[in-house]
Amino acid sequence: MNYRKLTDGEIRRLESNRCSADDWSNVLVADAFDAAFVSDTAFSGDVRLGSFSKSFHLEGGFTRHSGICHATLHNVSVGDDSFIGNVGRFIVNYDIGSNVYIDSVGSIVCDGMSSFGNGVSVSVLNEAGGRDVPIYDRLSAHLAYMMAMYRYRPKMIEAVTGMIADYAEKHTGNRGCIGDFARIIGAGSITDVNVGSYACINGAARLENGTLASSQTDPVLIGTDVIAQDFIACAGAKVTDGAVMVHTFVGQGTSLSHLFSAHDSLFFSNCACENGEAAAIFAGPYTVSMHKSSLLIAGMFSFINAGSGSNQSNHMYKLGPIHQGVVERGSKTTSDSYILWPAKIGAFSLVMGRHVAHPDTSRLPFSYLIENKGKSYLVPGVNLKSVGTIRDTQKWPRRDKRRDPDRLDKINFNLLSPYTVGKMWDAINLLEQLERTSGLTADRYTYQSMVIEPRALRRGKDYYHKAINKFMGNSLISRLRNFDFSDGDDSLRKWLSPSCKSGSGDWLDVCGMIAPKDDITSFIARIENGEVNSLDEIEQFFKDEDSRYYDMEWTWVSTHFSQWFGKPIEEITKQDVIDIIELWKDSVVAIDNLLYEDARKEFSMQAKTGFGVDGSEGRQDSDFAQVRGEFDKDPFVRMVVDHISRKAALGNDLIAKVKASIARSAHLA
Repeated sequence: MNYRKLTDGEIRRLESNRCSADDWSNVLVADAFDAAFVSDTAFSGDVRLGSFSKSFHLEGGFTRHSGICHATLHNVSVGDDSFIGNVGRFIVNYDIGSNVYIDSVGSIVCDGMSSFGNGVSVSVLNEAGGRDVPIYDRLSAHLAYMMAMYRYRPKMIEAVTGMIADYAEKHTGNRGCIGDFARIIGAGSITDVNVGSYACINGAARLENGTLASSQTDPVLIGTDVIAQDFIACAGAKVTDGAVMVHTFVGQGTSLSHLFSAHDSLFFSNCACENGEAAAIFAGPYTVSMHKSSLLIAGMFSFINAGSGSNQSNHMYKLGPIHQGVVERGSKTTSDSYILWPAKIGAFSLVMGRHVAHPDTSRLPFSYLIENKGKSYLVPGVNLKSVGTIRDTQKWPRRDKRRDPDRLDKINFNLLSPYTVGKMWDAINLLEQLERTSGLTADRYTYQSMVIEPRALRRGKDYYHKAINKFMGNSLISRLRNFDFSDGDDSLRKWLSPSCKSGSGDWLDVCGMIAPKDDITSFIARIENGEVNSLDEIEQFFKDEDSRYYDMEWTWVSTHFSQWFGKPIEEITKQDVIDIIELWKDSVVAIDNLLYEDARKEFSMQAKTGFGVDGSEGRQDSDFAQVRGEFDKDPFVRMVVDHISRKAALGNDLIAKVKASIARSAHLA
């Protein structure tokens, strides 16, 4: 923007509007500047003012013309068509964009050199330090995972820490920024905070040393009575209703509200936390805690729903709060559950009761961990037939609140993947080993200080088998989607050959992104060797891994094909395809039938307790039906029934197609 000095007439007009300046020659304005819209304002230092030609249309139909009134500005630039009014103290060392609305604030100050939250070190997982993650306004869950969990790779840690330090240095300055179309209303003090375009600060109490990485497509909201210090809030983040956060990263689409407090914590995409407290947690995508009595502390979580009163302990009153825990993706904690760290809970598990013997269920996913008379009982695989598990996996994509197309976290929502299926495969081997060790007639089995009942053990193996059949069949059917079955077995084998080298070994959940372990470790080695030198290259790696997921998934399936089905891909025939589809169809229908029966429990007589409270005959069923609906008409039940029908039809159609191909080949022969 081109600026000019004020004319003598403009200075006289400003002074008549009760404005003052320590030196009017230091106040430069745009060509279209109109002094009529500036009043009761004191200027000092270097000041730049744009034009004021537009109005703001506010709540209730109120209109306010752009301009400046009742303010003190020192070393400030203001873009076109912005409004600044009723500033209690002053605005100092800030560049304010165009179409910005600032009203009734205490102070906005950049006090010396600041990196605006970039480079702040967060002592995640271990309150005493040791897993510190330096944050910046483009931090992904996956890079944070590597920084926190791969401390045994110090060269990588040092290299990435240096990259983030360089990034923070590039974003360090002695002037703050308020982006175009931002709104700041009724705020107390704002110190060393960069406010991105379209961000809204409404009633915040105190903000210090942070960045609101807002965007037009997904603005950041900081609401009433919020206190934030040393923080980053990414696009779509909402921190409202008296939330307090210190040394905290808030990811895209995440909400912290209703007096929730957090310190030294990382919250990545689509977390939702209210009322309770978080201390030194690594909250991966979809970490949810909604209750006043819940405390999440020193743990790594993702896709979790923490029940009321959920609590963990990281302090044994010896060497301090140094213990940590991991709750793998998709788990739930019931009301008043408690886990004594260190502990590790397997993927998609449910935790009920108090567990003080440091349980490790990571090799037995989809399990229930239940307290009974002070002992921890494990029910393997039972969560595979839970309605709640399926509903969660369906709702997560629908509840993705991110609107910014530049998504920092690469989230894989799949329930069954090489990560979970690999764990189930290991679980079958583990349960069979327990049977061999203790005998088939044992009245109970013990694993990691947990009790497994014989019936639960055998059912768990069956659940795991069915789920693996389902996954392997899903992957095969997807691979065959465009295959021409009129071709022979050689063409079939060629079609099924993996097109990607990555994926044959173990897989990891890299905090939301599911990827081969070998890819992650080799990438870490590239960072250590100096082959990767920038944060942009790291971001690109995660994008590439995410885009290749299904090709790599097939590599895993094809590698394990022989071990599961007894024949390698290189020898598969069309008849084998028929046999596998039959097995897949049976497993899918069996699991869906289990889900159907689990859903029925929500419509049992016990579930109707409390309905029809006047006790009139027949009113209980009627009242229940009006509130909850009928079982056969429930949307989830209808979805399960439809799924059974569709999958059975898909399997039958594909089998018929393959059989017809075999018959044609036999006729031609």
